[in-house]
Amino acid sequence: MTIDSAGTGDWHIGRPPDDRAQAVAQTNGIDISGYRGRQIAPADFRNFSHIFALDAQNLADLARVAPADGTAEVALLLDLVGGMEGKSVADPYFGDDDGFDTTWDQVDRAAQALVDRLSA
Repeated sequence: MTIDSAGTGDWHIGRPPDDRAQAVAQTNGIDISGYRGRQIAPADFRNFSHIFALDAQNLADLARVAPADGTAEVALLLDLVGGMEGKSVADPYFGDDDGFDTTWDQVDRAAQALVDRLSA
């Protein structure tokens, strides 16, 4: 199984994660300092079984770039978490550092829900 991350915009291509995101990941035992941003590509819709957007705008952007022969299931990430369907993952970028903890918690809950779903 391959898991990856990509953005819908091109402004972070080749750049490392935000320092605050790196700090929260490190606190949770994961070193993401070597990660670099990339933009979603049409092949991703064929190479991955699932593609998740963090908010409605990114979901719309994904729909716009998805190729006709794409087979990936495309949905909001928090649709995986009971009671959070249709909601956006908190965007911590312009807020306080603790917003990155909130985002981490939301993504972690969704990731666990996905693992549970795929393992069933």
